[in-house]
Amino acid sequence: MKLQKRIVNIGLIAGVVLAGGVSAAPSQADHKGSKPNIIMVITDDQGMGDLSCMGNPVLRTPKIDRFYEQSTRFTDFHVSPTCAPTRSAIMSGRLPFENGVTHTVGQRERMAQGIITFPQVLQKAGYATGLFGKWHLGDEEKYLPQNRGFDEVLMHGAGGIGQYQWGDFKANSENPYFDNVLLHNDTIVKTKGFCTDLFFEAGLAWISKQHKAGHPYFAYIALNAPHGPMIAPEKYKKRFLDMGYDENSAARYGMIENIDDNFGVMMKKLEEWKALENTLVIFMTDNGMSMGQIKIKGNQNKQPPFNAGMRGAKNSPWEGGTHVPAFWYWKGVLGEGVDIPALTRHVDLYRTFCELSGSEVPESPLPPGGRSLVPLLKNPKAAWADRKLFVHRGRWDDGRWNKRSREENKYNGAGVRTQRWRLVYDLNKGKPLMHLSDITRDPGEHTNVADQYPEVVSELSGAYDKWWSSLGPFLVNEGLPWIPAEKQPLNLRYDKQLEEKGIPEWSPSAL
Repeated sequence: MKLQKRIVNIGLIAGVVLAGGVSAAPSQADHKGSKPNIIMVITDDQGMGDLSCMGNPVLRTPKIDRFYEQSTRFTDFHVSPTCAPTRSAIMSGRLPFENGVTHTVGQRERMAQGIITFPQVLQKAGYATGLFGKWHLGDEEKYLPQNRGFDEVLMHGAGGIGQYQWGDFKANSENPYFDNVLLHNDTIVKTKGFCTDLFFEAGLAWISKQHKAGHPYFAYIALNAPHGPMIAPEKYKKRFLDMGYDENSAARYGMIENIDDNFGVMMKKLEEWKALENTLVIFMTDNGMSMGQIKIKGNQNKQPPFNAGMRGAKNSPWEGGTHVPAFWYWKGVLGEGVDIPALTRHVDLYRTFCELSGSEVPESPLPPGGRSLVPLLKNPKAAWADRKLFVHRGRWDDGRWNKRSREENKYNGAGVRTQRWRLVYDLNKGKPLMHLSDITRDPGEHTNVADQYPEVVSELSGAYDKWWSSLGPFLVNEGLPWIPAEKQPLNLRYDKQLEEKGIPEWSPSAL
């Protein structure tokens, strides 16, 4: 079956797909308050088509493929089109723009201070919490993960390693992805090795410590790969370079295969420690893929990267911008090879984790929205009312890439998704164009049926207009000045620490 068709039909065969010929039905145990450990691995700019289990004909990702076979899969799971918006939605349970985040740079990636994050809720429930990798929700002291619910932190600055102009450490721009300078809790440190290896190793070392102590924990392994710049260890690039792939394509695919190897090591260790029976492991990505055309043996032979039959990619309001993998595994509790076709989204994670941990959703000025996914985990056929998911790429009026105002960008890269429909807005000479797709029949969004279903367009566009008009009070980071690289918070902190006590070397504890 072609993957494009499978994305639509996946999970409709009795709610259970046979893995290796053996049916593994989900447990009907009461998940509420079961307090599992939670490990979330989230990659950066890796799309639905960037796995061999999703049909990529070139990549080899056997460890994640095996995980996919064993998992309960949310097959219509959506995030935001770019990095910081997705991460803010996960942490807050609120859509981007409703939590203060409207961009990935320029202080507009800072999550509003009124948010009580779900890691803070888990802390109150007795969980240890750790972040390893990418935060991207503000680098000033009060915005750092140490002050938003994380006990253990190993992170780079800004939205990517080496992004000195946006706030990462200057030293990382000299040798991105290897031997990086990072913030470890309250101390800036110098590390050794490839960044993905390091984040997994640090996460596993911390997990081992919690496991031995018997503490429930939440481990957020938030990788910066395969975000550009495209850099991978030579052994991971070699196979693709030997095939004639250009350096960027070889490195990006090499980064993904390196992620797969590290993910496999993590699952093997968890199995050795007999930790899987009480641990929910999640693999997902933060937005659609970001990859140009693959050049093979020079510029004369080019081909588009495999995108699972979807239209659009990162930073777009099409399916390819927001529809991502979401594989959940909890040994003996969740079904293996089970597909959940309900329309789900990143904002649903907050209430899900509250329910699993037995925590009340906290009262706050900016409470989470979304829904708990627990009913679907217990029964993939559970009643699940249709919903409207609003999408917008943001990035308006930044003085650099987009100089139009927020209102002028209202219809620039926006969309509304329901179980059946996707309405996408774009601009043509400043005027909005609307493209309506029947996703159940046309998952690749090839045919615009707006003229055939004017009542659907009216309903979805009316709901979008109402949502857009409601956002004003939440846009707390608009109009802030650009900060020069040397004045960015982590660089000021680096200069101060270097003068006072230097930058120590650091490595994770051995397993």
